[in-house]
This record gives sequence, C-alpha cells and structure tokens, in this order.
Amino acid sequence: MAKINRNYLKLPGSYLFSTIGKKVRAYEEQHPDEKVIRMGIGDVTQPIVPAVIAALHEATEEMGKAETFKGYAPDLGYEFLRKTIAEKDFKARGCDIAADEIFVSDGAKCDCSNIQEIFGLDNTIAVCDPVYPVYVDSNVMAGRTGEFDASLGKFERVIYMLCTKENGFCPELPTEVPDLIYLCFPNNPTGSAITKDKLQEWVDYANKNGSVILYDAAYEAYISEDNIPHSIYECEGAKTCAIEFRSFSKTAGFTGLRLGFTVIPKELKVEDVALWDLWARRHGTKYNGAPYIIQKAGEAVYSDAGRAQIKEQIAWYMGNAKILFEGLKDAGYEVSGGVNAPYLWLSTPKGMSSWEFFDHLLETAHVVGTPGVGFGPGGEGYFRLTAFGSRENTIEAVARIKAM
Repeated sequence: MAKINRNYLKLPGSYLFSTIGKKVRAYEEQHPDEKVIRMGIGDVTQPIVPAVIAALHEATEEMGKAETFKGYAPDLGYEFLRKTIAEKDFKARGCDIAADEIFVSDGAKCDCSNIQEIFGLDNTIAVCDPVYPVYVDSNVMAGRTGEFDASLGKFERVIYMLCTKENGFCPELPTEVPDLIYLCFPNNPTGSAITKDKLQEWVDYANKNGSVILYDAAYEAYISEDNIPHSIYECEGAKTCAIEFRSFSKTAGFTGLRLGFTVIPKELKVEDVALWDLWARRHGTKYNGAPYIIQKAGEAVYSDAGRAQIKEQIAWYMGNAKILFEGLKDAGYEVSGGVNAPYLWLSTPKGMSSWEFFDHLLETAHVVGTPGVGFGPGGEGYFRLTAFGSRENTIEAVARIKAM
C-alpha cells in the first residue's frame, strides 16, 4: 500500500502567497468595481531590457538551424555563461570563484530549497526570524524539523534567530550552534542589509564551529551603500564554509524566464567530503538545465548595454521604494528598508496584528501587502510592501494609505 510523506502534513495551511491570493480574489469578487493595487508578492513589472530581448531573439533563431541547434545543456550550465558570471560577479569584486564552481539553474528559490538534500536529516538549521518561508518549509518537507507549535508559530528543532528593530533586523550569532545557517542579505522580507564586518563575524563563526552558511544574495544588485558586500566570498574564509545563491529574477526581470545559479567552492567540505561533488551528482541526476536561449539571455545581462539598461531599471524600482518610504514616513508610519533592497518593512499601527492590518489596508485603501507574521513569529506587528509595482500605482497607493 502506498504511503505519503507525512512531513508535508506538518506544514500549517497553504504557502503564504497562496493564502494572500485567495483572500484578494475573494475581496475582488465581492467588490468588482474597486481597483486593487498589489504590492505584496515580489514580482517585477517592467519588461525585459532590449539587450536581453535581442539575445533571446538571436538564440531562438539559432535553435532553428541545424548548425547552431542545441539539445541538452551541460550539467553545470553553458561555459559561456559560467565564465561570464565568474568574471563579472566575482573576480571583478576580488572573489576567487572559478567558472566550474558555478551551477546554473532555473532560479534561486529552487536551489535554496533543494540544497538541503545533500545534508543529513540530523543537521540542525538556523533561520532569521522573520524569514523567507522556503528555507523552513523545504526542511520541514524533508523531515529535518519537529512538529509545528501553533502557540509559538515555530517548528521544533529549528533555531529561530530574532531580527528586530533593536538589532537592525540582522540576527545575533546564536549560542546554540546550528549545522546549517540560512542568511539572506539584502534581506527578504525586512529590506535590511549586512555590513562586511558583520558578515565576516558569521564566516568566522561558521568556520570555528563547522557550520555551513547558505547565503541567499538574490537582491545584491539593489545594493547602493559602499560598506555592504555583494557576495559572501568578499569575506576571508568564506570559501570553506559558505554556499551562495543568486537569481536573475529581480536583477534582470527574469521572473518569467527563470534563471539563477549556485556557487559551491571546491574547498568546502563536510566530514571531509566535498559538497561540490554531492551537488554536482544531484544536479546531474535531477535537473536537465536551463534552456539554451535563457542562458544566452543571461549572458546578455552582463554586456555593456545590458548592464546599463538593467542599472537604469533597478534605479527605477528604487525610485518607487523612495516614494513609498517617504510617503509612509509622512503618513506617520515607522518604516525601514528601501535603501539596499526593493522592500519596505513597516510597523503596523494602533497595535494591529499583521493580518488585521492586511485586512484593514485591503478594505480601506484597496492595497495588498504581505503580513509580517507570514514570515515567522518575529514578523508579527510588521508588514511588507514591495517597490516592484508601476510608478502610477506606487504613487496612488501612497495617496490611498495617507488618506486612511
């Protein structure tokens, strides 16, 4: 008789953004004449830049000719893309990362959740609180955690590292040493960033204790301040303790194209086993590679024209962030983020819970955001808004919130 993976039954309800989607659809059905402005899910709205579109067209034409047709991609990804990434993202910043330490994939979300497969189920994990839900949920599905304690909003056998206004939404080094440490900077959901000195402390801590840092740098292209590292490999010793995830989704608007990569240095070992070997085995067995035309589009992101166009697009999104930040401040909200990341993190007013404020904002201003508690118990009393909407909707949303 077949049996299910009962670990899935530990998960409370549906995925956060699925729950939000259901609530918004129900509201729209009851209020068909209201224009709802969505600032919850972090999906981009600006079109792919011209340099990337040109590369997509060229690669598509190649697929229609026998002499340039491509079938299965190499396991790690095409060398033309991996070499470009190594040069432009890492060596240009003084990071000694080789092309064959880069694994091309269809996005950071998949890699962040799948990476846990190469680690034993007896490893303990530590996550920021609040946290991007995928880190926790993927470990729950694997059976690495205990049961969910609804009264605390936490899973057993998970170390929750509280991120608060008092610590700048950057966690303190945990006294209970975890085996796997998930860090995301610039951070989703809080929009906070980590200085190089602070990140070096995490690297030193991991090397001292034999921990592995799983570093999600999906938003590094939004960094605007000089003392914020773009890669964990800017820190001394990171190659022996850290895996880094990158995404083209927010950097270049690839949420619909799907492209990302994971970096695993060959020096990184656990129990004297190279993690590069394990991930290469997993990658080759379970993944057939991002399409050739998408990888060619990814290469165009690093061209002179592509970089200039994408830099302009990111600046446009961060213009939205500035409008949101200043508008919320003017309206009397306590708000952070929006400087090195496209997310605004605000305290809910008048003692409202996160979901109460979600309902209030939807019903009163017809604006959708994300309740902070959806990212973990540390997010209660907070709320996330994204800067990925249109300029028109961003301005209108601020006006509506001010009028509440």
